[in-house]
Amino acid sequence: MKHPNILAASSAAAIAMGVGIAPGYEPVEFGRKDGGDAPDIKQLSRDLKAATDKVKEFAEDAKGRMEKGEQLSAKAKESADEALVKFNDLSAQMTEIEQKLARFGTGGTPDERKSVGQQFVEAEDIKSFMQRSPSKGSVQFPTKALITSLTTDAAGSAGDLIIPDRQDGIVAPPERRMTVRDLLTPGRTNSNAIQYVQETGFVNAAGTVAEGGLKPQSDLKFDLLTKPVATIAHWVQASKQIMADAPMLQSYVDGRLRYGLAYAEELQLLKGDGTGSNLLGLIPQAVAYSAPFAFAQATMIDQLRLAMLQAVLAEFPATGHVLHPIDWTRIETLKDAQGRYIIGDPKTSGTKTLWGLPVVDTPAQTPGKFLTGAFKLAAQVFDREDANVTLSTDDRDNFVRNLVTILAEERLGLAVYRPEALVYGSFPAAA
Repeated sequence: MKHPNILAASSAAAIAMGVGIAPGYEPVEFGRKDGGDAPDIKQLSRDLKAATDKVKEFAEDAKGRMEKGEQLSAKAKESADEALVKFNDLSAQMTEIEQKLARFGTGGTPDERKSVGQQFVEAEDIKSFMQRSPSKGSVQFPTKALITSLTTDAAGSAGDLIIPDRQDGIVAPPERRMTVRDLLTPGRTNSNAIQYVQETGFVNAAGTVAEGGLKPQSDLKFDLLTKPVATIAHWVQASKQIMADAPMLQSYVDGRLRYGLAYAEELQLLKGDGTGSNLLGLIPQAVAYSAPFAFAQATMIDQLRLAMLQAVLAEFPATGHVLHPIDWTRIETLKDAQGRYIIGDPKTSGTKTLWGLPVVDTPAQTPGKFLTGAFKLAAQVFDREDANVTLSTDDRDNFVRNLVTILAEERLGLAVYRPEALVYGSFPAAA
């Protein structure tokens, strides 16, 4: 059965086309029987049905007359227009009543949102229990489930409807500032090893000689040293889908893998022990700190100055210091007898220098230790293969599982030509 609105539309269309309606049709009077202010829903339903039937009758008759080529009389048109107006009015009233009923409760008043306390004091069971004398026993008070932000299956849980405010990007952990490489002389190689000839002994017998006398003989000793090129590498796995769907992730992984190489490189250049595939770093080859003269109650500042002197006496004037940030802070906060800072000024941010030499403070150094020396004369770093990141799916397991292996690696060598140009020592323990 068609909806009354559809029938009304059909009838209106027929009338608009000039189709005639049988004479004698009179407009139907619609209204409430009780004459009251409140709507009589049953009477309204009957009136709406009568209007629907009448409009349907008009539409069917108009259709028949249109097929016969007959014209619609003016009176029939007027009756049809009035019937349609009444039908639309009744239909609107019925729609409004249905909407009100949907908003109101069964008692005829809108549903109120009451607190648990209001529900408790207004509950009939509770009122009856409190009026008893004496009030003994117990009474149950059922409450409706409250809507909460829980995400469990409990009644009223609506947490899954809350959408978090997702921020763009990835919050990355802090990255260490790499400094050791910048101290050294740079170089490149196309081989897997670095070879160099080092003078390892010199007996200098030069002196004056009398006429006809025998000239003294000096001795020189050379050694051929070979330093391997080390490979520093690591890798991660990711799915092809996530790498394709999140382009930012690919660049982020690339950056983090490169940072991991630089982190390992810094430790290798400074502390590598030369065993296995490790580089032989600066500290293991440096000479031990030995104060050229005794110094009563030497401070950390005094020790660094004596280390500089030790390097000068070895004919290699120092060009810098490598300290841990903790030790550099200890030095900056040293005070004189009157409580004044010796080298630091809290009101300014000066350059990190001591005795005219730059200070490199890096967590790669061991706390309580220092390395002073002529770094560019002492050592050279050779790059065989710059840091690079490669993606591959060649592995059979990767291929069938749609995984990508992301590999980062670099190759480099370190040659320490003059170990005596580096001085390594310890600070006194903090008080």
